[in-house]
Amino acid sequence: MEITITLQEALMLIAVGFLAGIINTLAGGGSLLTLPLLIFMGLPSTVANATNRVAILIQNIFGVSGFKSKGVSSFKYSGLLAIAAALGAALGAKLAIDISDELFKRILAIVMIMVVIMTVFRPFNRKDGAAEDMSRKKQIIGFIVFFFLGIYGGFIQAGIGFLIIAALTTINGFNLIKTNAVKLFVALTYTLMAVIIFALEGKINWQYGLTLAIGNSIGAWISSRWSVKAGDKYVRWFLLVAVVGLAIKLWFF
Repeated sequence: MEITITLQEALMLIAVGFLAGIINTLAGGGSLLTLPLLIFMGLPSTVANATNRVAILIQNIFGVSGFKSKGVSSFKYSGLLAIAAALGAALGAKLAIDISDELFKRILAIVMIMVVIMTVFRPFNRKDGAAEDMSRKKQIIGFIVFFFLGIYGGFIQAGIGFLIIAALTTINGFNLIKTNAVKLFVALTYTLMAVIIFALEGKINWQYGLTLAIGNSIGAWISSRWSVKAGDKYVRWFLLVAVVGLAIKLWFF
């Protein structure tokens, strides 16, 4: 089923995508806004899930470029984690293709509530003074963990940023700047894998995806080059109200 985008929808997608790009780059959770929006615009859940990945993919290209322009780039360990996540994403995307719309909406509603708790209360913040640990043992643990994160990312994506932050800060003790740079590179790699699989299955609405990507990319570029600290708490509380409302609508309607 092909759905043609209207001018009003395009403007809304760009606006929400811009906010999501900022949120995704600084922490995570932007898909908690964009994925329900695509569903409410009439896309079947599986198509909305696949279409959202186009914006995430292009957003991450701009985000990685933005970090690199400021001298923060990925390194060898990022590639190891990206491979693990990409392998997991292939499996996760395959699972997402076969799920029913109703079940997907219920799962998304539950995930949204769980992730918004992390959005507001941030239980995985890195402790000041924590040292990095790049031992062989930690790298192996990271590879295994990111394979399973890739499965989740390939399946639903929403909130994956928080899980990646939790993994990198808990396992390796990375600071926020390095964590976000690695996160974007890993997400870029596994999202590419997911987009390829969804595209081969004909699940992507390219009009919606590329329009959303405009907003996501601008937000990612700006936030990756300049750390947006002011108003952070207001963004988190906005997410709390908006995401809870969207989750309730997904569950009951």
